[in-house]
Amino acid sequence: MEPMNLRIGEKLKSIRMARTLSLDDTAALTGVSKPMLGQIERGQSVPTVTTLWKIATGLKTPLSAFLEEPQTEYTAAGPDEANVVLGDSGKMRAYPLFTYDPAGRSVETFYIEFDPGCRHFSDKHNDGVEEHIFVLRGTLRLVLGDRPVEVSEKQAIRFRADIPHAYQNLTGDRCEVYNTIFYPNR
Repeated sequence: MEPMNLRIGEKLKSIRMARTLSLDDTAALTGVSKPMLGQIERGQSVPTVTTLWKIATGLKTPLSAFLEEPQTEYTAAGPDEANVVLGDSGKMRAYPLFTYDPAGRSVETFYIEFDPGCRHFSDKHNDGVEEHIFVLRGTLRLVLGDRPVEVSEKQAIRFRADIPHAYQNLTGDRCEVYNTIFYPNR
């Protein structure tokens, strides 16, 4: 399996070249600096989940498109430390399980761990994007726009993700969730 930093960098460069975008153009679209984009493309830096979301949103590309492996007839997946995407100074760990497939499925699924005290903020996704979260362990506090919602163990929530939102673990125990993101058919 190819290291994640190389896979992300190659995918970013591939998307940028296919759209004939310079690094300056890409920086303007994503809000990520030109030097950081260059480091990511060269595999010299693994972006945080926040940076990767900015890139994905700016390029109107699902986040997992940067993480995808070649597809097989079936796939059994679990958390892989080699493919973890970090947020909130490592207090949030997102493991891609099933990545976006532009040829067939407009959905991606992550297993995410939130350590106690984690507060991860997410910019709004593209129009029509929806998230489904199933809490396996602990309690997750979501802030959807300005509305807080608590989701407890063995509960699920579905929400429009085209608004700013935040994921928070305000408890003393780790929270574990599955997060499935649905993209509208274009």
